[in-house]
Amino acid sequence: MNKQINLWKNHPKIDKRLKEEMDHMSEAELIEAFYEDISFGTGGLRGILGAGTNRMNIYTIRKSTLGYARYLTRQYPHLLLNGVVIAYDCRHYSKEFAKEAARVFASLGIKVYVFESLRPTPEISFAIRHLNCIGGAMITASHNPPNYNGYKVYDPDGCQLIPELADMVIKEINAIEHILDYEVPSYESLVQKSLIELIGDDIDQVYLERVKSIQINRNVNHNNVSIVFTPLHGTASVFGASLLSDLGYQVYPVKEQMQNDPNFSTVKSPNPEEPGAFDLAIKLGTKVNADILLATDPDADRLGVAIRNDQADYKLLNGNQIGALILYYLAQFKHRTKKGIVFNTIVSSNIASYIANSYDLEVQQTLTGFKYIGEQAKKLENAEEEFFFGYEESHGYVIADFVRDKDAFQAMVILAEMAAYYKKKGKSLLQILDEIYQRFGYFVEIQHSMNLSGIEGTKRIELIMNTFQHMKLDSIANQRIVMVEDFELSKRIRNGQVEAITLPKSKVLKYTFEDGGWCVLRPSGTEPKMKVYVSCKGTTWKEASDKVALIKEDMLNKINQI
Repeated sequence: MNKQINLWKNHPKIDKRLKEEMDHMSEAELIEAFYEDISFGTGGLRGILGAGTNRMNIYTIRKSTLGYARYLTRQYPHLLLNGVVIAYDCRHYSKEFAKEAARVFASLGIKVYVFESLRPTPEISFAIRHLNCIGGAMITASHNPPNYNGYKVYDPDGCQLIPELADMVIKEINAIEHILDYEVPSYESLVQKSLIELIGDDIDQVYLERVKSIQINRNVNHNNVSIVFTPLHGTASVFGASLLSDLGYQVYPVKEQMQNDPNFSTVKSPNPEEPGAFDLAIKLGTKVNADILLATDPDADRLGVAIRNDQADYKLLNGNQIGALILYYLAQFKHRTKKGIVFNTIVSSNIASYIANSYDLEVQQTLTGFKYIGEQAKKLENAEEEFFFGYEESHGYVIADFVRDKDAFQAMVILAEMAAYYKKKGKSLLQILDEIYQRFGYFVEIQHSMNLSGIEGTKRIELIMNTFQHMKLDSIANQRIVMVEDFELSKRIRNGQVEAITLPKSKVLKYTFEDGGWCVLRPSGTEPKMKVYVSCKGTTWKEASDKVALIKEDMLNKINQI
């Protein structure tokens, strides 16, 4: 570690800003910044901005891009001029990182299409296939705090790399030793050679037409629904409000949050899962009497929703509730010619299976990470079944798989249509959600995150997971465990019998209870967090909520004792 610190501090060509930063860092800060190389997780490369091998900066971007580019040259040696697509969000240094990545690709003879200004994540997934490219990169840290940035990489199908492919990229990255000495031609010279080409409105229009095509009941009275929309300072500002307006809805943008701001100054967290992200939207919604509030995260792949209730207050829905509402609507009205497959993840509510089974649909679960859903969508292209709907409890949805990543715009369009359809029948989406609960049972889920950052946090997460892996649990909060699934060991123990789990390996433990409820323990793949998920079903909301609360309390007590 000290060797790396000295190399960075004394390298003659080190970036001046990073050199000054290191000169003012304490020994402890230097250790945190260099104790390991920043690594790929469920969302690719993501970390704190700054100097160091464990930070996001031009050198870690160059190294990751060089490794990814070398992977592409080995996989697609005759298709390099098909190119890659690069997009970026509004975060600090996103544009600079996009240019650095473009320089590395182009210097190796790989054609690069760079969006002329910030664009949302789902559009890059679409653009890769539309332009017949061999891959792409998105510079974003999604909903992480302002001092983060990240780097997502994609395959030719617009899907983030699954572990098998990511491991090949990581192998290439790890083989690079002297990234500080690696030099590439200037951005401008590569543009002049046509190895870098700017794209923008031409792709926007094709993508937006595809998004609009997911509408089902096109004769609904769009003008009868009023929508407050906020991009939370992020990329959906490009065309989120205009998309809904073009469809005929009354749209009220949250003006303070339509401005691209890398500090996300009006919110504590730019995460539409967090209630505080809706404060300004609720204020505007109350003023204009809006039916529904919609908020996207900074790269516009996640969508948060709040619905006005009978008391004219707004209720924020969680990701499972939004997924259940969309699935219930699609199941009744979306046309299909084959057996429809719904994809969600091992931490998604069981309510999806109840809805799907009643409409002759099938639910298949993947590991957490939308790349796994994209992978399965690809497998259905020429199968006897067809992709019907995919979602994650963390507010990611895709209705039509011309995008193989989460797509907040598709979710916006279908939810706006749903609001209009049910309003004509004198119902709100909250009333439809209650209809779902009355029909299929009351499902309650929580997700609790523990922030465990830095070296000590990493060790703590490892200790927690290892302890639970070796812990013999018969029950949690007096709920008898009937099945334990260890996704890292690919092992399922059910009624004393050991079975193999065929999903990819992942550091996840899942406990299923006698009544069908479950509890999951997993480290976040994109943040320094330990996560606990709990899901229970009851005949009333209170019954299910009480079960969830007791299980959560017992699990946290067990963790705190470690």
